[in-house]
Amino acid sequence: MKKTIVLAAFALCFSAAAFAQRPKLDLPDYEFSPVVENPVTSVKNQASSGTCWAFSTISFVESEIIRINHIKDTALFPDLSEFFVVSHSYSERADKYVRLDGKLQFAAGSEADDVLHVIKDHGMVPQAEMTGMNYGYELPAQSELDAVLKAYIEAVAKVPNRNRLTTAWKKGFDGILEAYLGKYPETFTVDGVVYTPASYRDALKFNPDDYVTITSFTHHPFYTKFAIEVCDNWRWDEAYNVPIDEFMNIIDKALNDGYTLAWGADVSAPGFTRDGHAFFIEAPSKASGSDQKRWTGEDGQAPEKVSPTEMVPSQEQRQADFDRKILTDDHGMQIYGIATDQFGAKYYMVKNSWGDTGKYHGIWYATEAFVKGQSLDVMVHKSALSSEMRKKLGIK
Repeated sequence: MKKTIVLAAFALCFSAAAFAQRPKLDLPDYEFSPVVENPVTSVKNQASSGTCWAFSTISFVESEIIRINHIKDTALFPDLSEFFVVSHSYSERADKYVRLDGKLQFAAGSEADDVLHVIKDHGMVPQAEMTGMNYGYELPAQSELDAVLKAYIEAVAKVPNRNRLTTAWKKGFDGILEAYLGKYPETFTVDGVVYTPASYRDALKFNPDDYVTITSFTHHPFYTKFAIEVCDNWRWDEAYNVPIDEFMNIIDKALNDGYTLAWGADVSAPGFTRDGHAFFIEAPSKASGSDQKRWTGEDGQAPEKVSPTEMVPSQEQRQADFDRKILTDDHGMQIYGIATDQFGAKYYMVKNSWGDTGKYHGIWYATEAFVKGQSLDVMVHKSALSSEMRKKLGIK
Protein backbone atom coordinates (compact mmCIF):
# COMPACT_ATOMS: atom_id res chain seq x y z
CA MET A 1 0.00 0.00 0.00
CA LYS A 2 3.01 2.31 -0.23
CA LYS A 3 4.69 4.03 -3.17
CA THR A 4 5.87 1.65 -5.88
CA ILE A 5 6.41 -1.18 -3.40
CA VAL A 6 2.79 -2.23 -3.64
CA LEU A 7 2.63 -1.77 -7.37
CA ALA A 8 5.61 -4.10 -7.68
CA ALA A 9 4.50 -6.80 -5.28
CA PHE A 10 0.99 -7.26 -3.96
CA ALA A 11 1.85 -10.54 -2.24
CA LEU A 12 2.16 -9.11 1.24
CA CYS A 13 0.89 -5.54 0.90
CA PHE A 14 4.63 -5.04 1.21
CA SER A 15 7.42 -6.35 -0.99
CA ALA A 16 9.07 -9.51 0.30
CA ALA A 17 12.24 -8.39 -1.48
CA ALA A 18 12.45 -5.49 0.93
CA PHE A 19 13.02 -7.93 3.77
CA ALA A 20 16.14 -9.21 2.04
CA GLN A 21 17.61 -5.69 2.18
CA ARG A 22 17.14 -5.39 5.92
CA PRO A 23 19.80 -6.02 8.54
CA LYS A 24 19.74 -9.37 10.27
CA LEU A 25 18.83 -8.66 13.87
CA ASP A 26 20.50 -10.96 16.37
CA LEU A 27 17.68 -11.00 18.86
CA PRO A 28 17.29 -12.88 22.11
CA ASP A 29 14.96 -15.86 22.25
CA TYR A 30 11.95 -13.90 23.42
CA GLU A 31 9.36 -15.35 25.74
CA PHE A 32 6.14 -13.38 25.50
CA SER A 33 3.47 -13.46 28.19
CA PRO A 34 0.02 -12.07 27.31
CA VAL A 35 -1.31 -9.38 29.63
CA VAL A 36 -4.49 -8.80 27.61
CA GLU A 37 -5.50 -11.12 24.80
CA ASN A 38 -8.85 -10.53 23.12
CA PRO A 39 -10.44 -13.16 20.85
CA VAL A 40 -9.42 -13.34 17.20
CA THR A 41 -10.24 -15.79 14.44
CA SER A 42 -7.63 -17.97 12.78
CA VAL A 43 -4.75 -16.47 10.78
CA LYS A 44 -5.54 -16.24 7.06
CA ASN A 45 -3.25 -15.91 4.05
CA GLN A 46 -3.78 -13.11 1.55
CA ALA A 47 -0.93 -14.64 -0.50
CA SER A 48 -0.38 -12.88 -3.83
CA SER A 49 -2.97 -10.17 -3.40
CA GLY A 50 -2.79 -6.58 -2.22
CA THR A 51 -5.82 -7.04 -0.01
CA CYS A 52 -4.36 -6.73 3.49
CA TRP A 53 -6.90 -3.98 4.13
CA ALA A 54 -9.76 -6.44 3.57
CA PHE A 55 -8.18 -9.33 5.49
CA SER A 56 -7.26 -7.20 8.50
CA THR A 57 -10.58 -5.36 8.69
CA ILE A 58 -12.67 -8.49 8.16
CA SER A 59 -10.64 -10.09 10.97
CA PHE A 60 -11.46 -7.05 13.10
CA VAL A 61 -15.16 -7.35 12.17
CA GLU A 62 -15.11 -11.03 13.12
CA SER A 63 -13.68 -10.14 16.54
CA GLU A 64 -16.38 -7.52 16.95
CA ILE A 65 -19.07 -10.08 16.16
CA ILE A 66 -17.53 -12.39 18.75
CA ARG A 67 -17.51 -9.57 21.31
CA ILE A 68 -20.99 -8.24 20.57
CA ASN A 69 -22.61 -11.67 20.60
CA HIS A 70 -20.57 -13.00 23.55
CA ILE A 71 -19.40 -16.03 21.57
CA LYS A 72 -17.22 -18.30 23.70
CA ASP A 73 -17.03 -21.46 21.59
CA THR A 74 -14.27 -21.08 18.98
CA ALA A 75 -16.17 -23.50 16.76
CA LEU A 76 -18.85 -20.83 16.45
CA PHE A 77 -16.48 -18.01 15.53
CA PRO A 78 -17.51 -16.35 12.24
CA ASP A 79 -15.50 -16.79 9.07
CA LEU A 80 -16.46 -14.02 6.65
CA SER A 81 -15.61 -13.62 2.98
CA GLU A 82 -12.88 -11.08 2.26
CA PHE A 83 -13.41 -11.22 -1.48
CA PHE A 84 -17.10 -10.35 -1.25
CA VAL A 85 -15.78 -7.03 0.06
CA VAL A 86 -12.89 -6.81 -2.41
CA SER A 87 -15.15 -7.41 -5.41
CA HIS A 88 -17.68 -4.77 -4.37
CA SER A 89 -14.87 -2.34 -3.63
CA TYR A 90 -13.33 -2.79 -7.06
CA SER A 91 -16.71 -2.33 -8.74
CA GLU A 92 -17.44 0.89 -6.89
CA ARG A 93 -13.92 2.21 -7.40
CA ALA A 94 -14.35 1.67 -11.14
CA ASP A 95 -17.34 4.02 -11.12
CA LYS A 96 -15.37 6.73 -9.35
CA TYR A 97 -12.31 6.22 -11.54
CA VAL A 98 -14.35 6.80 -14.68
CA ARG A 99 -16.17 9.79 -13.20
CA LEU A 100 -12.80 11.34 -12.36
CA ASP A 101 -11.43 10.67 -15.86
CA GLY A 102 -8.83 8.28 -14.47
CA LYS A 103 -7.43 10.74 -11.93
CA LEU A 104 -7.66 8.27 -9.04
CA GLN A 105 -5.43 5.41 -7.94
CA PHE A 106 -6.75 2.15 -9.30
CA ALA A 107 -5.06 -0.78 -7.61
CA ALA A 108 -5.75 -3.53 -5.09
CA GLY A 109 -4.88 -1.38 -2.07
CA SER A 110 -7.53 0.31 0.03
CA GLU A 111 -8.25 1.09 3.69
CA ALA A 112 -10.37 -0.11 6.59
CA ASP A 113 -13.31 2.27 6.09
CA ASP A 114 -13.82 0.79 2.63
CA VAL A 115 -14.86 -2.48 4.30
CA LEU A 116 -17.48 -0.68 6.39
CA HIS A 117 -18.95 0.95 3.29
CA VAL A 118 -19.36 -2.43 1.60
CA ILE A 119 -20.88 -4.05 4.69
CA LYS A 120 -23.31 -1.17 5.15
CA ASP A 121 -24.42 -1.09 1.52
CA HIS A 122 -24.25 -4.78 0.61
CA GLY A 123 -24.03 -6.85 3.80
CA MET A 124 -21.66 -9.72 4.49
CA VAL A 125 -21.45 -13.40 3.61
CA PRO A 126 -19.65 -16.42 5.06
CA GLN A 127 -16.33 -17.38 3.51
CA ALA A 128 -17.82 -20.61 2.16
CA GLU A 129 -20.31 -18.63 0.06
CA MET A 130 -17.69 -16.59 -1.83
CA THR A 131 -14.09 -17.73 -1.55
CA GLY A 132 -12.87 -15.46 -4.35
CA MET A 133 -10.89 -18.38 -5.78
CA ASN A 134 -12.42 -18.91 -9.21
CA TYR A 135 -9.18 -19.17 -11.15
CA GLY A 136 -7.57 -22.49 -10.33
CA TYR A 137 -5.24 -21.53 -7.47
CA GLU A 138 -5.23 -22.71 -3.87
CA LEU A 139 -4.38 -19.26 -2.49
CA PRO A 140 -5.20 -15.76 -3.71
CA ALA A 141 -3.22 -14.75 -6.80
CA GLN A 142 -4.49 -11.44 -8.11
CA SER A 143 -1.72 -10.11 -10.33
CA GLU A 144 -3.49 -11.19 -13.50
CA LEU A 145 -6.84 -9.87 -12.32
CA ASP A 146 -5.30 -6.56 -11.28
CA ALA A 147 -3.64 -6.15 -14.67
CA VAL A 148 -6.81 -7.02 -16.59
CA LEU A 149 -9.01 -4.67 -14.55
CA LYS A 150 -6.52 -1.83 -14.79
CA ALA A 151 -6.17 -2.13 -18.56
CA TYR A 152 -9.94 -2.34 -18.99
CA ILE A 153 -10.80 0.64 -16.81
CA GLU A 154 -8.05 2.80 -18.30
CA ALA A 155 -9.47 2.15 -21.75
CA VAL A 156 -12.99 3.05 -20.60
CA ALA A 157 -11.85 6.23 -18.83
CA LYS A 158 -10.49 7.54 -22.13
CA VAL A 159 -14.08 7.53 -23.50
CA PRO A 160 -13.06 5.93 -26.82
CA ASN A 161 -16.36 6.92 -28.46
CA ARG A 162 -15.22 10.52 -27.99
CA ASN A 163 -18.34 12.05 -26.53
CA ARG A 164 -20.12 9.40 -24.43
CA LEU A 165 -19.67 6.04 -22.76
CA THR A 166 -21.61 2.98 -23.80
CA THR A 167 -24.11 1.32 -21.49
CA ALA A 168 -22.08 -1.89 -21.61
CA TRP A 169 -18.75 -1.02 -19.99
CA LYS A 170 -19.83 -1.61 -16.38
CA LYS A 171 -21.40 -4.98 -17.21
CA GLY A 172 -18.11 -5.97 -18.79
CA PHE A 173 -16.10 -4.85 -15.78
CA ASP A 174 -18.34 -6.66 -13.30
CA GLY A 175 -18.22 -9.71 -15.55
CA ILE A 176 -14.44 -9.85 -15.14
CA LEU A 177 -14.82 -9.63 -11.36
CA GLU A 178 -17.38 -12.42 -11.36
CA ALA A 179 -15.20 -14.63 -13.54
CA TYR A 180 -12.23 -14.31 -11.17
CA LEU A 181 -13.79 -13.81 -7.74
CA GLY A 182 -17.20 -15.44 -8.08
CA LYS A 183 -20.83 -14.39 -8.13
CA TYR A 184 -22.35 -12.47 -5.24
CA PRO A 185 -24.67 -14.88 -3.39
CA GLU A 186 -28.20 -13.55 -3.21
CA THR A 187 -29.27 -15.99 -0.48
CA PHE A 188 -27.52 -18.67 1.56
CA THR A 189 -28.26 -20.94 4.50
CA VAL A 190 -26.46 -20.91 7.85
CA ASP A 191 -27.55 -23.33 10.58
CA GLY A 192 -30.83 -23.95 8.80
CA VAL A 193 -31.70 -20.26 8.41
CA VAL A 194 -31.88 -18.61 4.99
CA TYR A 195 -30.18 -15.20 4.83
CA THR A 196 -29.43 -12.46 2.36
CA PRO A 197 -26.10 -10.65 2.81
CA ALA A 198 -27.94 -7.77 4.50
CA SER A 199 -30.01 -9.94 6.83
CA TYR A 200 -26.90 -11.94 7.78
CA ARG A 201 -25.14 -8.69 8.75
CA ASP A 202 -28.12 -7.68 10.86
CA ALA A 203 -28.45 -11.11 12.47
CA LEU A 204 -24.82 -10.85 13.59
CA LYS A 205 -25.65 -7.44 15.13
CA PHE A 206 -22.88 -5.63 13.30
CA ASN A 207 -23.57 -1.94 12.69
CA PRO A 208 -20.93 -0.22 10.48
CA ASP A 209 -22.05 3.19 11.78
CA ASP A 210 -20.68 2.35 15.24
CA TYR A 211 -17.02 2.54 14.20
CA VAL A 212 -14.55 5.40 14.04
CA THR A 213 -11.07 5.82 12.61
CA ILE A 214 -8.45 7.66 14.66
CA THR A 215 -5.18 9.21 13.46
CA SER A 216 -2.54 11.67 14.73
CA PHE A 217 -0.91 14.35 12.60
CA THR A 218 -0.29 18.08 13.00
CA HIS A 219 -1.07 19.31 9.49
CA HIS A 220 -4.74 19.35 10.52
CA PRO A 221 -6.14 20.62 13.84
CA PHE A 222 -6.53 18.13 16.65
CA TYR A 223 -10.06 17.03 17.56
CA THR A 224 -11.29 17.54 14.02
CA LYS A 225 -11.80 15.12 11.13
CA PHE A 226 -9.90 15.00 7.86
CA ALA A 227 -9.37 12.63 4.94
CA ILE A 228 -5.88 11.16 5.31
CA GLU A 229 -3.97 12.07 2.17
CA VAL A 230 -2.91 8.65 0.91
CA CYS A 231 -3.87 7.14 -2.42
CA ASP A 232 -5.45 4.07 -0.86
CA ASN A 233 -8.05 6.31 0.78
CA TRP A 234 -9.86 6.45 -2.54
CA ARG A 235 -13.28 7.01 -0.94
CA TRP A 236 -11.84 10.04 0.93
CA ASP A 237 -13.04 8.76 4.28
CA GLU A 238 -12.32 10.99 7.25
CA ALA A 239 -10.45 10.13 10.45
CA TYR A 240 -10.54 11.85 13.82
CA ASN A 241 -7.26 13.58 14.63
CA VAL A 242 -5.84 13.42 18.18
CA PRO A 243 -2.41 13.98 19.77
CA ILE A 244 -0.20 10.90 19.63
CA ASP A 245 -0.22 10.25 23.37
CA GLU A 246 -4.01 10.25 23.33
CA PHE A 247 -3.91 7.99 20.26
CA MET A 248 -1.88 5.47 22.27
CA ASN A 249 -4.21 5.83 25.25
CA ILE A 250 -7.16 5.00 22.98
CA ILE A 251 -5.43 1.79 21.89
CA ASP A 252 -4.60 0.75 25.44
CA LYS A 253 -8.05 1.52 26.82
CA ALA A 254 -9.74 -0.37 24.01
CA LEU A 255 -7.60 -3.48 24.47
CA ASN A 256 -8.00 -3.46 28.23
CA ASP A 257 -11.77 -3.12 27.86
CA GLY A 258 -12.07 -6.13 25.54
CA TYR A 259 -11.93 -4.50 22.09
CA THR A 260 -9.55 -5.07 19.20
CA LEU A 261 -8.49 -2.53 16.57
CA ALA A 262 -7.93 -2.54 12.82
CA TRP A 263 -4.48 -1.04 12.34
CA GLY A 264 -2.96 0.76 9.37
CA ALA A 265 0.82 1.00 9.69
CA ASP A 266 4.09 1.45 7.86
CA VAL A 267 6.12 -1.75 7.88
CA SER A 268 8.90 -0.62 5.53
CA ALA A 269 11.24 0.28 8.42
CA PRO A 270 14.08 -2.18 9.15
CA GLY A 271 12.70 -3.10 12.56
CA PHE A 272 9.67 -4.91 11.15
CA THR A 273 11.15 -8.38 10.77
CA ARG A 274 10.01 -11.43 8.90
CA ASP A 275 10.10 -13.44 12.14
CA GLY A 276 7.29 -11.71 14.01
CA HIS A 277 8.96 -8.72 15.70
CA ALA A 278 8.50 -4.99 15.18
CA PHE A 279 11.01 -2.51 16.65
CA PHE A 280 11.27 1.22 15.96
CA ILE A 281 14.91 1.34 14.86
CA GLU A 282 17.11 2.94 12.26
CA ALA A 283 19.10 0.90 9.80
CA PRO A 284 22.51 0.09 11.33
CA SER A 285 25.39 2.38 10.46
CA LYS A 286 28.18 1.04 8.26
CA ALA A 287 30.69 3.22 10.04
CA SER A 288 33.14 1.63 12.42
CA GLY A 289 32.58 1.74 16.13
CA SER A 290 30.45 0.23 18.85
CA ASP A 291 27.20 0.45 16.89
CA GLN A 292 28.59 -1.62 14.04
CA LYS A 293 30.02 -4.08 16.51
CA ARG A 294 26.65 -4.51 18.14
CA TRP A 295 24.96 -5.14 14.80
CA THR A 296 27.56 -7.05 12.82
CA GLY A 297 30.29 -8.15 15.22
CA GLU A 298 33.98 -7.26 14.87
CA ASP A 299 37.23 -9.15 15.14
CA GLY A 300 35.47 -12.40 14.31
CA GLN A 301 33.09 -12.14 17.24
CA ALA A 302 29.41 -12.96 16.90
CA PRO A 303 26.99 -10.07 17.39
CA GLU A 304 25.56 -9.73 20.85
CA LYS A 305 21.98 -10.95 21.12
CA VAL A 306 20.20 -8.01 22.67
CA SER A 307 16.96 -6.15 22.16
CA PRO A 308 17.57 -3.28 19.71
CA THR A 309 17.87 0.25 21.01
CA GLU A 310 14.79 1.99 19.68
CA MET A 311 14.32 5.54 18.48
CA VAL A 312 12.04 7.79 20.52
CA PRO A 313 8.84 8.46 18.56
CA SER A 314 7.24 11.89 18.75
CA GLN A 315 4.52 13.98 17.21
CA GLU A 316 7.15 15.95 15.29
CA GLN A 317 8.84 12.79 14.00
CA ARG A 318 5.53 11.38 12.80
CA GLN A 319 4.65 14.52 10.88
CA ALA A 320 8.09 14.80 9.32
CA ASP A 321 7.98 11.15 8.27
CA PHE A 322 4.49 11.53 6.82
CA ASP A 323 5.50 14.62 4.85
CA ARG A 324 8.58 12.84 3.50
CA LYS A 325 6.59 9.71 2.51
CA ILE A 326 8.45 7.65 5.11
CA LEU A 327 5.30 6.99 7.13
CA THR A 328 2.29 5.90 5.11
CA ASP A 329 -0.12 2.97 4.80
CA ASP A 330 2.01 0.01 3.81
CA HIS A 331 -0.02 -2.65 5.51
CA GLY A 332 -3.22 -3.40 7.40
CA MET A 333 -3.24 -5.68 10.45
CA GLN A 334 -5.25 -6.24 13.64
CA ILE A 335 -4.10 -5.32 17.14
CA TYR A 336 -5.74 -7.63 19.65
CA GLY A 337 -3.67 -7.73 22.83
CA ILE A 338 -0.79 -6.61 25.02
CA ALA A 339 2.13 -8.79 26.10
CA THR A 340 5.43 -8.47 27.93
CA ASP A 341 8.71 -10.22 27.26
CA GLN A 342 10.95 -11.84 29.88
CA PHE A 343 12.70 -8.48 30.36
CA GLY A 344 9.47 -6.68 31.22
CA ALA A 345 9.13 -4.72 27.95
CA LYS A 346 5.65 -4.04 26.57
CA TYR A 347 4.45 -5.23 23.17
CA TYR A 348 1.22 -5.16 21.19
CA MET A 349 -0.04 -8.49 19.87
CA VAL A 350 -0.76 -8.20 16.16
CA LYS A 351 -2.55 -10.62 13.87
CA ASN A 352 -1.14 -10.55 10.35
CA SER A 353 -2.55 -12.03 7.12
CA TRP A 354 0.54 -13.72 5.72
CA GLY A 355 -0.43 -17.22 6.76
CA ASP A 356 1.46 -19.42 9.22
CA THR A 357 4.70 -17.46 8.99
CA GLY A 358 7.40 -16.31 11.40
CA LYS A 359 8.29 -17.62 14.82
CA TYR A 360 4.79 -17.00 16.16
CA HIS A 361 2.71 -18.55 13.36
CA GLY A 362 1.31 -15.37 11.85
CA ILE A 363 1.37 -13.24 15.00
CA TRP A 364 3.69 -10.23 15.38
CA TYR A 365 4.85 -8.55 18.58
CA ALA A 366 5.21 -4.80 18.06
CA THR A 367 6.82 -2.55 20.64
CA GLU A 368 5.08 0.51 22.00
CA ALA A 369 7.62 2.70 20.19
CA PHE A 370 6.91 1.01 16.87
CA VAL A 371 3.15 1.45 17.16
CA LYS A 372 3.57 5.05 18.31
CA GLY A 373 6.01 5.93 15.56
CA GLN A 374 4.71 3.89 12.63
CA SER A 375 0.91 3.95 12.92
CA LEU A 376 -1.13 5.69 10.27
CA ASP A 377 -4.48 5.05 11.93
CA VAL A 378 -6.66 2.65 13.88
CA MET A 379 -10.32 1.75 13.66
CA VAL A 380 -12.30 0.91 16.80
CA HIS A 381 -15.85 0.77 18.10
CA LYS A 382 -16.85 4.22 19.31
CA SER A 383 -17.91 2.83 22.70
CA ALA A 384 -14.24 1.96 23.32
CA LEU A 385 -13.49 5.69 23.58
CA SER A 386 -13.73 7.39 26.93
CA SER A 387 -16.66 9.76 27.48
CA GLU A 388 -14.14 12.61 27.64
CA MET A 389 -12.65 11.67 24.27
CA ARG A 390 -16.04 11.28 22.63
CA LYS A 391 -16.95 14.73 23.90
CA LYS A 392 -13.72 16.22 22.48
CA LEU A 393 -14.43 14.63 19.11
CA GLY A 394 -18.14 15.35 19.07
CA ILE A 395 -19.05 11.63 18.92
CA LYS A 396 -22.37 10.60 20.47
